[in-house]
Amino acid sequence: MKPVRTALTIAGSDSGGGAGIVADVRTFSAFGVHALVAITSVTAQNTRGVTAIHDIPPEIVYKQIEAVATDIGIDAAKTGMLSSSEIIKSVSSAIEDFEIPLVIDPVMVAKSGAKLLRDEAVNTLLEKLFPKALIVTPNKFEAERIVNFEIKSVEDAREAAREIHEKYGPEAVIVKGGHLEGTHAVDVMYYKGNFYEFSSPKIEGCTHGTGCSFSAAITANIALGKDIISAVKTAKEFIEMAIIYGNKIGGGSCPVNHIAWVEIPAEKWHMYESMRKALGDLMSILKDHLEIIPEVGLNMAYTLPWRYVRSQEDVMALEGRVTRGTNRPVFSGEITFGASRHLSRALMKYMEHFPETRCVMNVKYSEELMKAAEEAGFIVSYYDRKEEPEEIKRVEGATVPWGIETAIRRSKGRPDIIYHLGDWGKEPMILIFGKDPEEVLEKLRKVLEHAYR
Repeated sequence: MKPVRTALTIAGSDSGGGAGIVADVRTFSAFGVHALVAITSVTAQNTRGVTAIHDIPPEIVYKQIEAVATDIGIDAAKTGMLSSSEIIKSVSSAIEDFEIPLVIDPVMVAKSGAKLLRDEAVNTLLEKLFPKALIVTPNKFEAERIVNFEIKSVEDAREAAREIHEKYGPEAVIVKGGHLEGTHAVDVMYYKGNFYEFSSPKIEGCTHGTGCSFSAAITANIALGKDIISAVKTAKEFIEMAIIYGNKIGGGSCPVNHIAWVEIPAEKWHMYESMRKALGDLMSILKDHLEIIPEVGLNMAYTLPWRYVRSQEDVMALEGRVTRGTNRPVFSGEITFGASRHLSRALMKYMEHFPETRCVMNVKYSEELMKAAEEAGFIVSYYDRKEEPEEIKRVEGATVPWGIETAIRRSKGRPDIIYHLGDWGKEPMILIFGKDPEEVLEKLRKVLEHAYR
């Protein structure tokens, strides 16, 4: 196997960066596959729609494919926007000449409704290119155009997939189910005489570029040597994540987030390394200051970037907390996600106002520390549990978010520290906020320096 695998996208550009060539390149890169490009059309496009299209001459489309095929080599290719019969014929010749495994996304209409494939070119696509395809990925509306019957159910999708295979010859056909009725998006694939279903819950989110990105993910995984079934399964997982964490930009249909697939795992590793170092530094500080460890234990929480935070499972903390041993701090747990409900709630509420602040630590309350914090120049705010409304008290887990919201509103700026004086059965506590564990510890050091100088 080559050390670097390659995949070619043969498609149009999207000046809004959500679909087409840009989406394909980002998707290939997310899987560690080197992206090759053959541009078929240039579009003036944003999240609201397509306002202009300029086709590249068919011979130049062929030449782009030839250039990379004869020098670099192509492990797999996909097509997107092929607006004319002439361009389709040119691509078909190149696929045949260079024997390239092909995935076809039969792009006919943009999400905004703009036609991206001329009516007279549909038959050319079906007759010239479909027979050369490893897999084709029509959505409900594209499949209906191809088979000339309405697709209302999974059973209809099965029949359409089988008919497309038998009539036009692609090795596998997957009819995407995102536009079908129901709570789940069920993609139906017909392959080697068998049906396969790939189901996921329907997600409210950014969907511009889903078709391009899904087919590109299949292509990347084919380039990596995966079989068709595995490639489709992985692509389904990829596109689900891309929709959930979509890029909320523009005034129309916002684009999916191709980088979430690699950014979230990478960020989790960086977070772990930062927390591991911070824990070592924290334990050194606590050796001389056991008195700041609360009776309930000391913890530190660190979230993923705000755009990726959905629940406490996206917040890393110290499992089991740091407790006070005999003349030394004790921590015998793990650094893991979902380990602190209280700090997670506090931090997520704080981030609603200040999303770049991703870390918080709790320490034992004392008047001396609060006085030292103000002397050190920090903005300090508080909330009083005795002021908590009854309707808040009745909701499990609502107290901490209410308290953080109250303290932020009371503050004249971004509070570095928020404290409360406790209540019946609740220990008074100080929360120190910062952009990362290093900043939180630096604030703690400054407070301690002023408290004990």
